[in-house]
Amino acid sequence: MIKRALISVSDKRGVVEFAKKLAGMGVEIISTGGTSKVLTENGIKVIPISDITDFPECLDGRVKTLHPAVHGGILAMRDNENHRRQLEELNITPIDLVAINLYPFKETISKENVTLEEAIENIDIGGPTMLRSAAKNHKDVAVVCNPDDYTSIIEELEKNEEVSYDTKYRLALKVFEHTAHYDALIANYLRKQINGEMPEVLTMTYEKVQDLRYGENPHQKAVFYKEMGENKGSLVEAKKLHGKELSFNNINDTNGALELLKEYTEPTVVAVKHTNACGVGTGYDIYDAYLKAYKCDPVSIFGGIIAANRTIDKRTAKEINKIFVEIVIAPAFEEEALEILKSKKNIRILELPHITQKQSVDAIDMKKVNGGLLIQEIDHKLYGEEELKVVTERIPTKKEMEDLTFAWKIVKHIKSNGIVLAKDGQTIGIGPGQVNRIWAVENAMKQSNVSVKGSVMASDAFFPFSDCVEAAAKKGITAIIQPGGSIRDQESIDMANKYGIAMVFTGMRHFKH
Repeated sequence: MIKRALISVSDKRGVVEFAKKLAGMGVEIISTGGTSKVLTENGIKVIPISDITDFPECLDGRVKTLHPAVHGGILAMRDNENHRRQLEELNITPIDLVAINLYPFKETISKENVTLEEAIENIDIGGPTMLRSAAKNHKDVAVVCNPDDYTSIIEELEKNEEVSYDTKYRLALKVFEHTAHYDALIANYLRKQINGEMPEVLTMTYEKVQDLRYGENPHQKAVFYKEMGENKGSLVEAKKLHGKELSFNNINDTNGALELLKEYTEPTVVAVKHTNACGVGTGYDIYDAYLKAYKCDPVSIFGGIIAANRTIDKRTAKEINKIFVEIVIAPAFEEEALEILKSKKNIRILELPHITQKQSVDAIDMKKVNGGLLIQEIDHKLYGEEELKVVTERIPTKKEMEDLTFAWKIVKHIKSNGIVLAKDGQTIGIGPGQVNRIWAVENAMKQSNVSVKGSVMASDAFFPFSDCVEAAAKKGITAIIQPGGSIRDQESIDMANKYGIAMVFTGMRHFKH
């Protein structure tokens, strides 16, 4: 039986109705501060916490529930004779239900220009302590930290006059997940204030966005979670305007398209299939950019992802609608363009206003391995201007250098070993994910729909042999960009000089495994 409940909440959704139901069952309500005021104003009899502790709230409300009269009432084991005797001796009444949610730390740090002092004042102390006390003693105490659980508790009380052990166990588990999440938010926020190194013990926290239909394959369960804090420009902030929910593969592929798209400021379209770019184009407008991306590989773009960094207009929408694509994501859509795209039932249309906003340089990349986790800084660099070095007799023309830069941005984001051929702000051929580099070069050339003569080539890592340069020369490629750093660099340089190819070293590798 629940005879006494302690209710103290920041999120007051449903709390009045919950307390009224409890009071109607004869449950005494203890409350504090703002919650006490709200309940009293709604005609619910409340016992102030100071009447329980016989001690006033102090230090601007920092201390009010940290008292044996509160925690003794929560932690006492009802089937322990010694505990029962001590409660009687100390005149402590058991507390059978604890309903608490915490100071809004997440909401506070999400505000613009929040100060460290504001954040610290929104670190709850008494709330987590009472929640953990109640969760530890869940055999005897029902504990609720989420207003969504009020209804199920009331239903059980009305039906059985008690909360079942299974329900109390489930609610206790929620509490420990909630307080762990809360503490991880605080620790991560404080670490960011000092640009701290990677911690010895890593605790991370994410919130569920949605359950997915399945993972990479139908037999795998999957869930989509989001990071706390600033997420502008990320997929979790996108608004779905049309189509069914995104799948695991949709999310993964679209994220890859977005990360590549963010490398460009000019009108750009990125087409992605299975996380690799299959076409990228920049142009004087988004229509021109789309045509370039499409023409790179009209076969692979079918069923792919299209990401654009400008508003999709009517003319571009008509072109997109000529084929089947899974997703179109852009900062905005003209009304007519939206209606054209919506005419296809199975397309997903996503709007992401801050689509060009990059991740902060202190963001991390994670890869789960069996029994552990690999953490690294994101690959936020392209190359330093001072690191670029022309190593051949012929210097790239201004036009070649523009194409080399365009291609280098793409090869950074495709699977290694990776090769990109480009010309006039358009990918001509892409060879991703090969086990040796010459295969990547050959594949990039083979899958091209046009002659690669006069194009440039980018390689995500150095050439181990000169065969890649020779293969490029035989197809008429005029300039190459690569990191350099092989013990056989000179052989590649000599081969480039033999055929009059300009070659630039970046001094920076971009493996993506």
